[in-house]
Amino acid sequence: MKLEDAIGQFLQHAEIGRNQSEKTIENYGHYLGRFLAWTGDISVGSISLKKVQEYRLYLNRLKDEKGKKLLMMKTQNYHVIALRAFLKWCMKNDIDTLSPEKIDLGKVEDRTVEYLSREELERLFDAVDAESVRGRRDRAILETLYSTGLRVSELVSLNCDQVDLERREFMVRGKGRKARIVFLSDRAAEAIESYLAIRDDNFDPLFLNYRRGKQSENITMGEKRRLSTVMVQYLVRNYARKAGIIKKVTPHVLRHSFATELLINGADIRSVQEMLGHASITTTQIYTHLTNKRLKEVHEKFHQ
Repeated sequence: MKLEDAIGQFLQHAEIGRNQSEKTIENYGHYLGRFLAWTGDISVGSISLKKVQEYRLYLNRLKDEKGKKLLMMKTQNYHVIALRAFLKWCMKNDIDTLSPEKIDLGKVEDRTVEYLSREELERLFDAVDAESVRGRRDRAILETLYSTGLRVSELVSLNCDQVDLERREFMVRGKGRKARIVFLSDRAAEAIESYLAIRDDNFDPLFLNYRRGKQSENITMGEKRRLSTVMVQYLVRNYARKAGIIKKVTPHVLRHSFATELLINGADIRSVQEMLGHASITTTQIYTHLTNKRLKEVHEKFHQ
């Protein structure tokens, strides 16, 4: 089978057979498209370990117009992961080709995780003027991000009827459309209630976009008023600046802060994995080195 035909069938399987997200399919198409452009439309059976190694050298040596390295090792690994997924699908469908088990990922530096201390979090929350509808919305967003560890894409997709404020829990579908239950703190639930109490619309989205000069609820339909991920990223950065926090603060930093706080206070890593919606425990393990503070306290307490 020709490579281009096989890649097309693999992408269809990812969409229909595995019900993967549009973003995942888009990424697979991009990475495998680069492999196809480099190899030409060869047969799938002619993919060898030597050819893959040559392709990886090509990726590693790619440079931009100024001669700067174009792809970091982490990005190169994304190409390899897509290729391995494709080869795995080929073998599962009895298409003779290279075993994906023979391809290893490149060594990358240990990932560093930025997070906020409790004092920084309180400054961030206090930077919001919660008197206006926008202020109440923004305080609810910040509290919800920290309380649940939601990804920003998960946050903006929330609808009012989805969030159970009485039980302080609700279900979301994250990467790969995997469902999980997330929990609200008392503070987060109160912030959402306070925001909803001041709204006078029946729109579905939990968090609305309030454009300047367009306050009337009759101007646009509900979905058009749904807050975007870009706007959430902007408001988080803006409040961090107001709070005098020097670190680069993003919605994902609040997700990191959520996970770090849990681990420092004694939560087991498997539970944190479930709450974050990580498919692999390896992803969650990036946080374990941040619990050194708790380990030091244990050492000082019990080691004489």
